[in-house]
Amino acid sequence: MIREDATIDAGELYDVAAALGMTDQQVRLCIKRVVAEGLFTHEGRGRKAVLRATEDTRAALAPELDYLRLMYAQDRRQVSWDGTWHLAAFAVPETDRTARDAMRNTLVELGGAPIQGGLYVSAHPWEERISAAASEFGIAGNLTTLHTGDLAVGGFTEARELAAHLWPLDRLAAGHERLLGIAEHVRSALPAADATERITLAITLVAEFDRAHDPDPLLPPELLPQPWAGAAARAVVAECWAALDATPLPPIRLFRWYAEAVAEITTGDQTEHRLPATP
Repeated sequence: MIREDATIDAGELYDVAAALGMTDQQVRLCIKRVVAEGLFTHEGRGRKAVLRATEDTRAALAPELDYLRLMYAQDRRQVSWDGTWHLAAFAVPETDRTARDAMRNTLVELGGAPIQGGLYVSAHPWEERISAAASEFGIAGNLTTLHTGDLAVGGFTEARELAAHLWPLDRLAAGHERLLGIAEHVRSALPAADATERITLAITLVAEFDRAHDPDPLLPPELLPQPWAGAAARAVVAECWAALDATPLPPIRLFRWYAEAVAEITTGDQTEHRLPATP
């Protein structure tokens, strides 16, 4: 709900929170916590207050637009998988557990699947990004990368069988099915929604979109069951953002970012799409 000037109107915040089932007391406690954590400053009292995002908060706001572009490009078959598996292996001693855990988390966040102790695989080129992460964590000398078109894990060699073995596709599909249901509700509710209801619907959509996609490795369609629930959900989400973009909304940064990104992606742009090169 952060506006273009990096502020949040407290009155609007309380109204939207109430529509999402939160009490005023919960909102007050949340405001107190984010101010104490240095995420926002606070001016005024009650519903007339204004929250202002700090510099660190502003820097962390933008969605991963490269990932949005990649997922929609794959759905539209603007990119195809070349059959290459990208692997990364690292071994870090127990004395440097913090770096080891950070590297493991980075590989998982980038969509990697663990094969066995310290060995991870991705269907996307990720070498630049994981090398940058290893350098940041001070373990560049402990990282090995390679790519191959010939991978066998646990007796599985066929690409789709490997994907189903390595990644929790059923759980990912369930998350996208939930997103699809919420997106269809948002699409049907938007025409009659007032300003507060539109903000509430948009925030609900963004939250569910993030929940479905945070664990999603964005596997190429060639590795997924077809039809794939993620593609169906994203198509309805794109319709919702187009509808939201065509209606008056407060100047909220997140809405503009998503609307612009989805509009760009769904115009048929043939630009090469891949994972971001830097963390």
